[in-house]
Amino acid sequence: MPFGAEPVGPASRPALAAVEGVRFRLWAPACDRVALELMDEAWTVPMTALADGWHELVTNHARAGSRYRFVLPGGARVPDPASRFQPDDVHGPSEVTDPARWQWIDEDWKGRPWDEAVVYELHIGAFTPEGTFAAAAGRLDHLARLGVTAIQIMPVADFPGKRNWGYDGVLPYAPDTSYGGPEGLKALVQAAHGRGLMVLLDVVYNHFGPDGNYLSLYAPAFFTERHKTPWGPAVNFDGPASRPVREFVIHNALYWIEEFHLDGLRLDAVHAIADDSPVPIAQELAERVRGAVRGRQVHLILENEKNQAKYLARDASGDPRWFTAQWNDDVHHVLHTAATGESQGYYAGLCGDTRKLGGALAKGFVRHRGEPGGHLPPDAFIAFIQNHDQIGNRAQGERLGHIASCEALRAVAATCLLLPQIPMIFMGEEWSAAQPFLFFCDFGADLAEAVRKGRREEFSQTECVPDPQACETFAESKLRWEDLARPEHAEWFEWYRRILRVRRKSIVPLLPGIAGNAGRFDIVGDGAVVVHWRVGTGEGLTLAANLSDAPVTGFPAAAGRILWREGDAGDDGGFGPWAVRWSR
Repeated sequence: MPFGAEPVGPASRPALAAVEGVRFRLWAPACDRVALELMDEAWTVPMTALADGWHELVTNHARAGSRYRFVLPGGARVPDPASRFQPDDVHGPSEVTDPARWQWIDEDWKGRPWDEAVVYELHIGAFTPEGTFAAAAGRLDHLARLGVTAIQIMPVADFPGKRNWGYDGVLPYAPDTSYGGPEGLKALVQAAHGRGLMVLLDVVYNHFGPDGNYLSLYAPAFFTERHKTPWGPAVNFDGPASRPVREFVIHNALYWIEEFHLDGLRLDAVHAIADDSPVPIAQELAERVRGAVRGRQVHLILENEKNQAKYLARDASGDPRWFTAQWNDDVHHVLHTAATGESQGYYAGLCGDTRKLGGALAKGFVRHRGEPGGHLPPDAFIAFIQNHDQIGNRAQGERLGHIASCEALRAVAATCLLLPQIPMIFMGEEWSAAQPFLFFCDFGADLAEAVRKGRREEFSQTECVPDPQACETFAESKLRWEDLARPEHAEWFEWYRRILRVRRKSIVPLLPGIAGNAGRFDIVGDGAVVVHWRVGTGEGLTLAANLSDAPVTGFPAAAGRILWREGDAGDDGGFGPWAVRWSR
């Protein structure tokens, strides 16, 4: 890795230097000189200025565990932007780590095929009372028993304070200390692989958080005023001096995959990355990752409101050229509006539109804000009825079970979980958790008040908006695992187990045979559709669903064997409210 602190020498990195020690590198094109301060040694020494704004020092005064900072010409002391470990949070010194010291025991793990994926999104801090990687590892048996095959972890890059959603990270190479640092994450990955679970990580390359980002002091070229984003000047991916910036992000992706044995990454809000390059950074990143990793399955996932289907293209053998799949907001939105009747914000123009309901289920994208995706295989889309955004971006953080009837919830869940698209579950959904998932953070006083004000203005029509800075807001968002012992929650868990067992047995084997343009739909009535997918040249998969609170007649008889029936899905063509039938 060309950035940060790397142990060198015969013991760990013989190709880099002939002396035991550590190589420190910083890209600081705005500085004619930079010094390294080793905290434990009370020792400060100038670094060597290299070409193109780089500064380097190789020294045997440092070792794994040494804490250090970079000293800028004006005397400012800053952490390493590529720090692997920040024991004293984002403003403190960085600590040298030696990745070679971790003894992996998952050498036989080669990942899992994407068509087997059942994704479970979780936030490390809120997933357990302890809020650590180690505590999350203690719940993996629950997930394996449920039928999950992949966990997707919300961002862990070091953020200011003791709690944060993760999208305010400023040191993207450093797993947050409050969670357990780099070795804690490696232990979680290793434990997951031992149970047959893939581990995916949410990464943020569209912006840096507002507190603890010192890059502009020594590398202002990291940002550009030519593009504006919701967070201010854009990360410079396409202007002068953008090559080191692109490498910083690409190496970050490689770092997670290689050093942490992760099975994939989810790129947050790619639509918010401003990049006019001939080869956009997202595409180059995917090409570099796929070129570097051989012999195991790696899955790259997009969040992209622009619905750029080109990123999801398959090669001649059917494998992804760049990205494996994209979060399909359109499926979420049509199912949410069906279950709740909400029509504002995200859901404007979708409520009551049965044609868009059928289109999202059969073809993926339905909003005219990008490129058609019907030619893509269904597993290029990730379907869900809840995620961190759709819950947490509500003023009170209500889950779907708080705002929809039990019957409606089961109907949309049965629709989503057996779709040929890849299903995703948000933590606690499997037992209909009663806890909200609120927006929370832990900034300093000035920024904290600005965040509170912004949250109040965003939800100005709401009488009471929970204080995102309050410890209680974070505590309320933590899962209460003891609720699983209550009958109503245990029943939901068993329901999810059963339907995921049906998926594993009867849907997953079909997925390799469902190509692009295989789905079509017919409208039976308001909120009522029949969707059919052609499977190779043989059998098909059919969904008949009445996602409304009124009975509907006119459904065809089941074709073939019935896989799942929810509600009053009659054989006479009459479906009661919230009735779903899957057959093949």
